[in-house]
Amino acid sequence: MSDLWRVPFASSDAVAARMSQLARKDTAPEMALRKALHLRGLRYFVHRRPLPELRREADIVFPKAKVAVFVDGCFWHGCPEHGRRNGGTNEWYWSEKIQRNKDRDCDTDERLKRAGWVPVRVWEHMPASEAAQSVQTIIKSLRPSAQLTGLDPAMRGKEPSTVARR
Repeated sequence: MSDLWRVPFASSDAVAARMSQLARKDTAPEMALRKALHLRGLRYFVHRRPLPELRREADIVFPKAKVAVFVDGCFWHGCPEHGRRNGGTNEWYWSEKIQRNKDRDCDTDERLKRAGWVPVRVWEHMPASEAAQSVQTIIKSLRPSAQLTGLDPAMRGKEPSTVARR
């Protein structure tokens, strides 16, 4: 069997317990982004495959606009600012695991683009209001008539007051 697929051992029972309880869906950064998008009048689907034949789910999906949003965890997806540092327990496993995640992310993005989708990736440390503004801008650019997917009719043509500007 290839070393690539070896499973790491937990350095302690406490570490094993913490790792087994990590959320894979509905994480705090995902929930914050969903709330910020909802406040902007955007409606979406959660944890859905943008391409049914591809066994990968986006965290937030706008099917009519063909936008798939992924909230990437800094540790798991190799954030250059907050990702895992070299060294530590099970280094032989984690460096390869995170590289595989990054490669899969690139493959997912390429497949979505070829199918006419716009993949959007945001880091978990990005403020939800900033991420929501980016997503809203992308959707508006794809639908210049400002008929945003699922936008509340009362919100059409109005900018939400909660938009964070830089």
